Amino acid sequence: AYEGVKRLVDLVGPSFAKEIFYTARQFDAAEALAMGLINRALPATELETYTREYAARIAGNAPLTIKAAKLAVDTAVAETQKDLREVRAAVEACNHSADYREGRRAFLEKRRPQFKGE
Repeated sequence: AYEGVKRLVDLVGPSFAKEIFYTARQFDAAEALAMGLINRALPATELETYTREYAARIAGNAPLTIKAAKLAVDTAVAETQKDLREVRAAVEACNHSADYREGRRAFLEKRRPQFKGE
C-alpha cells in the first residue's frame, strides 16, 4: 500500500527504498544500520543487558517530557500537522511541571533528578 511505501521512503530515502523494493533481497545488520532502518546492532549475547539498561535510562527521565517528545516526533512525521496544538500544550505542561523544576534543581546541584511524572 502507498502508506507503507511512503513511510519507508520517509525513513530511508528514495534511493534505499527503491533498492529494497527492486531487489527484494535481505539486508544484513550493517546495511540496515547504514540505511537508518535500525538504530544499532548488538550481538545476541549483549541484547538483554543492553535492553534493560536502555529501558532503565528512559524510565529515569521525566515522564511528561517523554510523552511530549513522543507526541511531537509522531506529529512531525505525520502527513499533516493538525495536532500541533496538542504538542504545544504538552510541551507547555512539561515546562510548568514539578518534574521540570526538579530537573533544573538537580542540574544546578549536580545530582540525578528524581522525576515523579508530575
